[in-house]
Amino acid sequence: MGSLSKTKVDSRARRAIEKHKSSHYLMLFLALFGSCMVIGDGALTPAISVLSASSGLEQSLLDISDHFFPSPSTRDSISKALKRYVSVPAACAILICLFTLQHYGTHKIGFIFAPVVIIWLLFISGVGLYNIIHWNYHIIHAFSPEYMYRFIRNIDIKSWRSLGSILLCIAGSEAMFADLGHFSKKSIKITFIFFIYRALILCYTGQAAFISKNWSSHGQVTYLGQSIPKSFRHVFTVLSLLTSTVESQETIAATFSIINQCLALGCFPRVKVIHTSNRIHGQAYIPDINWVLMFLSLAITIGFQDIRLIGNATGLAIISSMLVTTCLMSLVVALYWEKNLSASACFLFIFGSIEAMYLSACLLNFHRGAWYLVVLLAITMISMLAWHYGTMKKYEFDLQNRVSMDWLIDISPTLGVARVPGIGFIYTDIVTGIPAFFSHFITILPTFHQVLIFVSFKSVPVPHVPPSRRYLIGRLGPKEYRVYRCIVRYGYCDRIRDTDDFENELICTTGEFISMEEHDCEALRSPEGKMIVIGTPTQEGKTLIPIDETSSNLTSIVDYNEMQRTQLGGTYGGSHPPMKRKNVRFLLPPESPMMQASVREELQELVDARESGTAYFLGQSHLSVRDGSNILKKFLIMIYVFLDKNCREPPVALNIPHAALVEVGMVYSI
Repeated sequence: MGSLSKTKVDSRARRAIEKHKSSHYLMLFLALFGSCMVIGDGALTPAISVLSASSGLEQSLLDISDHFFPSPSTRDSISKALKRYVSVPAACAILICLFTLQHYGTHKIGFIFAPVVIIWLLFISGVGLYNIIHWNYHIIHAFSPEYMYRFIRNIDIKSWRSLGSILLCIAGSEAMFADLGHFSKKSIKITFIFFIYRALILCYTGQAAFISKNWSSHGQVTYLGQSIPKSFRHVFTVLSLLTSTVESQETIAATFSIINQCLALGCFPRVKVIHTSNRIHGQAYIPDINWVLMFLSLAITIGFQDIRLIGNATGLAIISSMLVTTCLMSLVVALYWEKNLSASACFLFIFGSIEAMYLSACLLNFHRGAWYLVVLLAITMISMLAWHYGTMKKYEFDLQNRVSMDWLIDISPTLGVARVPGIGFIYTDIVTGIPAFFSHFITILPTFHQVLIFVSFKSVPVPHVPPSRRYLIGRLGPKEYRVYRCIVRYGYCDRIRDTDDFENELICTTGEFISMEEHDCEALRSPEGKMIVIGTPTQEGKTLIPIDETSSNLTSIVDYNEMQRTQLGGTYGGSHPPMKRKNVRFLLPPESPMMQASVREELQELVDARESGTAYFLGQSHLSVRDGSNILKKFLIMIYVFLDKNCREPPVALNIPHAALVEVGMVYSI
């Protein structure tokens, strides 16, 4: 009975979310908001990490100068000069080197990460233990909840604002999901609990022990690097520079990963993604985003030049992404894990209230550097929302305005549609029906090619799609129309860039479909009829044989095929226009397997169409807003149009020759 009640509650919650469209918008907003915060953190973390490490170099040089210029006034002047001419330039140089090396991929430059991090954690835990013993071993009593209660009881605006700085102690934990692309969940849990967490506790406790005995007259400690014993400060400077590079790399990798996921969901403008590993999906490199992050990090470093200001913005990014994660995780607990709604509510209240407290503290530092993150958030959020809105409206327009093959069959006699020699490749995102831009083309110019192939690309979340499962081919309409549909499935490491090779494979697989259509028992059923999964044919099993024009036996095979063409006759007349020769020609083998005359005729017609030439049809969309639409819709469409025109990555990732490209313009009225 309890199980039935639980199922009813969960079903009611699921139905409520599915029914109310506002809940969809809320979840989309939260997901994009969290993604923008991770992207902003990808620009802030490298800046603050490298600049703080460079401050260690500044302190080392300042300690050396104290031997020659012990005067306090001279020390202040030297400190300002070192910050301007040493810390900031050194940080900028390190950032440029860091982002320049990103194209090698994490798996190539990550071999130094583990040794650096292990040495760093052992070093800071050892120094922390030294400070506890040397300065104030009573600091271990600070773990008592009594001190937390005292802090909250005597809270004021100044101390509440200081909570935002505490978030820097957990900086980097928000990027741990990027490690899931490199390690297993179990290894991350064990490493964090038994090594990283304990090392951090020793480090921060040791720093607190040092602060308790070295509180300056101004009420602050000028530089926590002073807690390092003097004999180890130069080692600390080198290790901090190396560790800051590793931490920055992790955050940059997390940014690439989150943008790659947004691209898959249609929530980010088209950018080129390079997957740097064949085995691990999470390792990606995005050149355009890499240079944008480098520019933003350099601007933050040069513009602020103050770790505290950058730290305020970083703290806001960290706690905001954590709060979004908690909100979305509560939905996972209720809907995906199918736990009781009360358990999900308790999870949200306990963790959400703590994070909301820290968020309010960070918002108090809005005027102290956090405003930069809000500006960056606004720009990124508007761009992602506009792109998602325009993409969804465009796809809905394509689905609503597609036409069936029956429309083409019915309209052909009335318009006097002419068939011209050649093959037409129509690239479309929809996998059923005829896209609106092609029906518009036929209506304006009633003609299309002797053979039509509708091509759609669908990505699969695996590195490579096996050649034997790459193509899904079916027929549209009656056989005499010679219209086919091909769905090309590819993994994130597959490269489909060479137009000639792709075109050759597509024609070969279409020939295989023609010969297998009647006898394939494992064909898939679709609303448009039978579709067959066909891979890249082997040399022995190809129905059509591609032959280079330089081949020595080309003449005899061509003569044989000319004879076959004469015997079969042309579907569109006995005389054929002069054929344009290509680097690769397709021929029927002289001793091909026994096949029906109709199949051989269709194959020969496919070969003749290829010899006559190919054309590539692409829809060129132009979004416009209907009169009377609200200002928000007009603004989003305006942003989408701007982004679409300035995307460096084309809609179809093929190097199509301009002479064979036909772009059909369509106005999408939203």
